[in-house]
Amino acid sequence: MTHPFFTGTTHPRVLAHRGLTSANGEDSSVWENTAAAFATAHAAGAEYIETDCQVTADGDVVLFHDDTLARLTGDPRPVASVRTKELERLFAEHGGLLTVADALDVFPDVRFNIDVKTPAAAGPLGPALAPHADRVLVTSFSDRNRLAALASTERAGAEIRPATSGGRSVIARLRALSAVRLSPARVLRDIDAVQIPEVHGRLRLFTPSLLRAAHRHGVEVHVWTVNDPADMTRLIAAGADGVVTDRADVALRAFS
Repeated sequence: MTHPFFTGTTHPRVLAHRGLTSANGEDSSVWENTAAAFATAHAAGAEYIETDCQVTADGDVVLFHDDTLARLTGDPRPVASVRTKELERLFAEHGGLLTVADALDVFPDVRFNIDVKTPAAAGPLGPALAPHADRVLVTSFSDRNRLAALASTERAGAEIRPATSGGRSVIARLRALSAVRLSPARVLRDIDAVQIPEVHGRLRLFTPSLLRAAHRHGVEVHVWTVNDPADMTRLIAAGADGVVTDRADVALRAFS
């Protein structure tokens, strides 16, 4: 049965990667994973936003990709060592910091693809996701983090489990089994999507056999991070169900 996360929306899926910092592609003072970046993506027509979560020193689950502040601010401190109020001040002139709960409340029409970046986020994530489980997909490179977040959401009283995308171990087994034409049914049990780069190192992950195996078991395949419109249309023509992209505005035009 198709999860509600995927029902009533446009296919192919366009997942706005950390929002959309500029609808015109020029340099912007708006940072990724901020309220302004999400508002720009939503205004461009994005139904899905891909984002990431970390935990602050106060235990708040905030939308932030990296383990440290270094890339965005030049400050090498881990996010986990910084108080939420200080992060809010840092983000104030760059689009606005959001917690997971904030994002789900402020953007009630958006479906969120949330990457659990740290084990510390899994527990506190559950209560924030539980009332919105129909419009959330939980993912992580770590299947342990992913499963812990799903379990936390269930404990918090969610009426249904969130949708979920398999992590590294699921993808590796799916790739291997599909290559030798063995059934991945057990690997894909309770998996709604796999989200992969087209190529990882020298290994092609987006293959016809992987695509067939996933679709045979009702699992969508999304490719990241795709910013060239020719690549977007080529991948969708090859059978991908969606793309994760920094240029959601471009993708939406390409698929209109």
